[in-house]
Amino acid sequence: MTQAAALLIPDRIHGYPEIAFGGYVAGVLAGHHGAETVRVDFRRAVPVGAPLQLTTTGDMTALTDGEGTLLASAAAATLEFTVPPAPSWAEAKTASEQALSSPHRPIGDCYGCGAACAPGQGLRLFPWGLPDREIMAAAWTPDPGLAGETGELPPENVWAALDCPGGIAAWHYAKMARGAVTAALTATQLRPVLAGAEYISHAWPLGRDGRKHTVGVALSTADGELCALGEALWIEPKA
Repeated sequence: MTQAAALLIPDRIHGYPEIAFGGYVAGVLAGHHGAETVRVDFRRAVPVGAPLQLTTTGDMTALTDGEGTLLASAAAATLEFTVPPAPSWAEAKTASEQALSSPHRPIGDCYGCGAACAPGQGLRLFPWGLPDREIMAAAWTPDPGLAGETGELPPENVWAALDCPGGIAAWHYAKMARGAVTAALTATQLRPVLAGAEYISHAWPLGRDGRKHTVGVALSTADGELCALGEALWIEPKA
């Protein structure tokens, strides 16, 4: 049985200019696929503001453009790695405050970590490194504009929250080159994520193979209960 749906990513939901935000796109595919844990592989850049098509056949969900070119695919997967303990809410809050005050952090309109995004128009999730271990952390209270009528964030925004923290961890700790992109994201959501509640994001490097960087990312309640977990593959641009 084949299920199909039309899709258009709004212009504001971008990472790099005119390119749809990877974590958001991955969450859309994961929600359409329906498995408990899903891996999304990106084949080409996904444009914003353009008609797209989601098609699920068997265990595979495909995202294609208007000409039928495959942009991304999703399939059921598993996650197997040890999650470092979440930092405290106080540690995460201090990290986000340092991110916002640092002169070394550009102010942009990235859907995930852009401080220029208005509340509800972006996640406004601001990770920064902890002083005593290789972990990027952020304190995050999702705006109601990111949630549905019930106050629960849809999968695309939960997965979006698993994107930037991992990339920033790879940049900071593994010296990943600027211009790198999310090539794959595997994630699972364990409990609802609610607007107005306090959450802790933390991310850490898992490994590097040349231009390829693997990172882990977790989203927890302020009390440290795990809500979502992901593993991302980032790839640097060729020299």
